[in-house]
Amino acid sequence: MFKKIVNYCKACYDELAHKTTWPTRAELTHSAVIVLSASLVIAAVVFIMDSAFRFVMEMVYPH
Repeated sequence: MFKKIVNYCKACYDELAHKTTWPTRAELTHSAVIVLSASLVIAAVVFIMDSAFRFVMEMVYPH
């Protein structure tokens, strides 16, 4: 049982250290900018939809 765990850990290390391709700093920065931009766009869309819905609900149910 212990030998299986050790072999599994060695295989995992070998996979991560020698077979995995890691992104370069430029690729990572580019991906982060894309994710940040998409998050801001989605947040803006949700804000606009929420504001529109609130406006409609205040017209239907005035204070």
